[in-house]
Amino acid sequence: MKPKIIAPRLTPVRLADLVEDPAPDFRRGERYDGVRYSRVAADGLELSGTDFAECEFDGASFNEAQLRGAGFRDCVLAEVYAPVFTAARSSLRDVEIRNPRWGSAELYESGWQSVRIDGGKLDYVNLRGSKLVDVQISDCIINELDLGSCTATRVALKNCTVGSLDFSGARLKDFDLRGTDFRSLSGLDSLAGLVVDEYQLTLLAPLLAGQLGITVA
Repeated sequence: MKPKIIAPRLTPVRLADLVEDPAPDFRRGERYDGVRYSRVAADGLELSGTDFAECEFDGASFNEAQLRGAGFRDCVLAEVYAPVFTAARSSLRDVEIRNPRWGSAELYESGWQSVRIDGGKLDYVNLRGSKLVDVQISDCIINELDLGSCTATRVALKNCTVGSLDFSGARLKDFDLRGTDFRSLSGLDSLAGLVVDEYQLTLLAPLLAGQLGITVA
């Protein structure tokens, strides 16, 4: 009997009666509720500790904005652009991210719960030390995904292409990698709780054999 694999439990984001703000004056540590932002630029702004609740971003640019410790709750981020995305120790809860374009994304020690990423292209994503619960990433191209020392529960990567994956020191439970292509994977001693398909297992077999000191002749 096959073990039961629990999929991410995602809460749909439903936004209504949003107020349009075409020229927002974002400030550090402020709270913004129920606003739609279309094609706005927050490049280089100091927004540490800022909170967004029930907001929609469409085509926003956050290049080199400082979002350390920022919070996003019940938000939709569509076509968000940031060659340098700095949001360490941020908090995302009930968030949908659609077709992001991120270069270097520093998201270490963040907390994600019920987060969905659909499409997009990400260069380097640093989620080291983060806590991920109910996260799904679909149809996304990621060059490097660093999940070292993270705690990940009910996480799924679906139909993604990942260059390198790092699970060093991670704690995984129901982490579903099936259907995702990856070039390299590190942290072999932290793969308990990972779910792979038969083809992926053949890719892992030589790495696991080397880790265990097994010679295949």
